[in-house]
Amino acid sequence: MATKNQTLGEFIIENQSSFKYTSGELSRLINSIRLAAKVVNHEVNKAGLVDIIGAAGDTNIQGEDQQKLDIYANEKFIQTLTNRNIVCGIASEEEDDFITINSQDENHQNKYIVLIDPLDGSSNIDVNVSVGTIFSIYRRVTPVGTPVQLKDFLQKGNQQVAAGYIVYGTSTMLVYTTGDGVNGFTLNPAIGSYYLSHPDIKFPKNGTIYSVNEGNYIHFPQGIKNYIKYCQEEKEEDNRPYTSRYIGSLVSDFHRNMIKGGIYMYPKSSKNSNGKLRLLYECNPMAFLAEQANGRASDGFSRIMDIEPSELHQRVPFICGSKNMVIKVEEFMKTAK
Repeated sequence: MATKNQTLGEFIIENQSSFKYTSGELSRLINSIRLAAKVVNHEVNKAGLVDIIGAAGDTNIQGEDQQKLDIYANEKFIQTLTNRNIVCGIASEEEDDFITINSQDENHQNKYIVLIDPLDGSSNIDVNVSVGTIFSIYRRVTPVGTPVQLKDFLQKGNQQVAAGYIVYGTSTMLVYTTGDGVNGFTLNPAIGSYYLSHPDIKFPKNGTIYSVNEGNYIHFPQGIKNYIKYCQEEKEEDNRPYTSRYIGSLVSDFHRNMIKGGIYMYPKSSKNSNGKLRLLYECNPMAFLAEQANGRASDGFSRIMDIEPSELHQRVPFICGSKNMVIKVEEFMKTAK
């Protein structure tokens, strides 16, 4: 049973039997992510003191400018997961293709693959705003002992074994699920340990916060425009108007809305016909967390975790948050002309 002030390591050991696939391998994998997050957190916290802020001068597979910390975080997570001989494959938002990892131990054939957004919201680093890391874990579908294939990564979100994020903010938190609820752990920087600070997190069914880049309003589909106007209407019995809060870092916006009650929206638009967020690195893991926390995640019409992936860097519209708020958006989308 989860108790406050329990360390992440203690929590993993105590709850290992509830993992979707019980094995020490999955426990070691989550511990490896914890370790890499501490290394990245250290670099994020001194970003203004060393030459690691700003653009690196390159673009990633999505055509986005890479920040120096994007590259650093990507290297650290890949390095940690590879060196500890934990996984058989990694896919990163910053890499063109997936990475095959050959086990160094002939008697230990790894079964898990990791998909990761190493530094979500990295453009905020220069102005000292919260950023994060998002990860998703699956059990491979091809035979153990053979090189991983694309099909191992192109699984529906409903096949996830675990997912989570690390938010590097006023405090550093690791929040994750293995399909048995959502728990949050806060890093004590003095001793380098994560402690259970937010056990069994749940989205309030209704919220009063909406998070969307309203600067793109003119480009949004009519259903989203109608919902935003609904949020802004004065209706005391519904606690409207709602409060608009948008950080521009999915991890930070999601985390706030899960704690306080709210909805995050990055819909398709006339500028991004398929949406902008990546299904495998961002939407699926956040959808898994949302559903485990009594929330809901949708593309505006259907469940995010039921979408069949067709490519590694696929983009989709993303609506996620308090259950009744997401349902209301879906109603507006389906009735919009």
